[in-house]
Amino acid sequence: MPMPSRYLRAVVVAALLAFAAAPGATRAQPAPAPEQPSGWTPKSLVIAPDDMVAAAHPLAVEAGVATLASGGSAIDAAIATQLVLNLVEPQSSGIGGGAFVVTFDARTREIATYDGRETAPAGALPGLFLDAAGKPMPFAQAQVGGRAVGTPGLLRALELAHRERGRLPWAALFGPAIRLAEAGFALSPRLHAALAAANPALRSDPSAGAYFYRPDGGPKPVGTRLRNPELAATLSAIATGGADVFYRDAIARDIVAAVRAHPTNPGTLTEDDLASYRAVKRAPLCGRYRLRTICGMGMPSSGTATMLMTLALVEAFDLRGMGPASADAVHLIAEAQRLAYADRNRYMADDAFVPVPVAGMLDPAYVAERRRSIDPMLSMGVPSPGRPPGCCRQDALADGLHADAEGTSHIAIVDRDGNAVSMTTTIESAFGSHRMVRGFMLNNQLTDFSFVPVGPDGAQVANRVEAGKRPRSSMTPVIVLDALGRLDAVVGSPGGASIIQYVTKWIVGRYDWDLDAQAAIDLGNFGAQASATTQLERGTEVSALGPALAARGHRVALADLNSGTQAIVARRSWSSGVAWLDALAPRTGWEAGADPRREGSAAGTPGRPGGFGYWSAAP
Repeated sequence: MPMPSRYLRAVVVAALLAFAAAPGATRAQPAPAPEQPSGWTPKSLVIAPDDMVAAAHPLAVEAGVATLASGGSAIDAAIATQLVLNLVEPQSSGIGGGAFVVTFDARTREIATYDGRETAPAGALPGLFLDAAGKPMPFAQAQVGGRAVGTPGLLRALELAHRERGRLPWAALFGPAIRLAEAGFALSPRLHAALAAANPALRSDPSAGAYFYRPDGGPKPVGTRLRNPELAATLSAIATGGADVFYRDAIARDIVAAVRAHPTNPGTLTEDDLASYRAVKRAPLCGRYRLRTICGMGMPSSGTATMLMTLALVEAFDLRGMGPASADAVHLIAEAQRLAYADRNRYMADDAFVPVPVAGMLDPAYVAERRRSIDPMLSMGVPSPGRPPGCCRQDALADGLHADAEGTSHIAIVDRDGNAVSMTTTIESAFGSHRMVRGFMLNNQLTDFSFVPVGPDGAQVANRVEAGKRPRSSMTPVIVLDALGRLDAVVGSPGGASIIQYVTKWIVGRYDWDLDAQAAIDLGNFGAQASATTQLERGTEVSALGPALAARGHRVALADLNSGTQAIVARRSWSSGVAWLDALAPRTGWEAGADPRREGSAAGTPGRPGGFGYWSAAP
């Protein structure tokens, strides 16, 4: 679905003017998106016979496709793709941050998840983000410097996944990024826009300022060839010596020095924190929706659980009959999200530190009880958390104060054997902590913790800061299996706390409204959290729903909801719309979509001799 035409935009504007003064409407904008909008570039559905890579930058996709063509597995391609993203999309992810990796093994049909989430240093205290008066620090003050830097986990997670699922040598996967860092790449319009909008602290960082900006303080022009020999040297050392090179000795010392020596906002990270970091292989969290099995990360990610609860709440409604971009459907989905986010905010956190009643939140009886709060004609406004089975007393925990901004990226890959990777990767806010070390940005992931450790009544916040704890995340990398347990889709998105809404919208678009991989991404974003506000993506077809939603009591806000969804879907020899019947159809290839709101793309390797190559087709 291409961007709305000028005529449609005029209709949308007229509709917005009509409801601007309606009760329940609001002109106030919500908190800014994690990364600034960079325009809309229409994308076409991509089809390939054997394998597929979808990621946030064409150069990263090229690296992934070349790895697959060399006989690499899905995880091999994910590593090569990620390392190039570190270079060409430095505001979003990299080895100074963390990731969640979900994998599918085509032979065993096993889904595994790898947790490379950053951890709080041993010296982190619950009041980390309180000022001298005991009040929460402003986000920008907390973000910049060393205070919010968590122990990076990305490389340990990739190392663990590669050990179990890789085919090519570790060192070979670093080649594309090293060569590109040495030769340079053209600074893109999106990166230029991000640099122009960045906190001035980025310019004042000695390494980042010289790399990204001109002497007069402005960002280097679009098209400038950026060379990063420091990153090339760092990656070369890790390629040769493994992840230990990053977590010990010279690189570790430089990371710690950048964190602890920040002149105004130092952190507590130590070399021991880095040396002791471990990635964790976890069991997936799975649920059923429309006869499919949807699997993703468990805690400390709140993404899969919140999405599965939302889907369980709406599954009883005829969303297919309502159709996409309808007020009825958006109302019901937003109401379900309010309930799911209310439980998320109260109960979800790192379950190594606090019991999280995920099974209770997804229990059919509990879901049915919560569903009774949904009125098809009237919004509930601000929801209250429920009391899921197996949980503590409701008053034993309190909601926290969270910023929920993430500079994040998503990678979706399927190899020619049908193995898959869904990986969401992050340094938290755009450009993370604004500290560059050896050519890469350090994260500010600790701001994903609650800024306050206790609620107004003294009850503890589940997602409070604690030493060694992993901050709660909204990242939602997902793998979908069909009714026969075969791989059906790989999807995920960046977008802070709205990630859950973006992935939910795609799932509903695909499995309720029969949209292809690209059209489900293109559909206007919408959703709600645990508040009375329902957000609608400005300039898309959902913008016109404002009057109808306001009439149902929603407080409507138009916003630039900048998803970066990447999705791959199995193509079958027939599609009847009946899940169990379609599951019997042989697979004929893969289709993929990349988000038009960012600069991503998708591609597969050329077909086998006598077969066919990959091509694009208008959705």
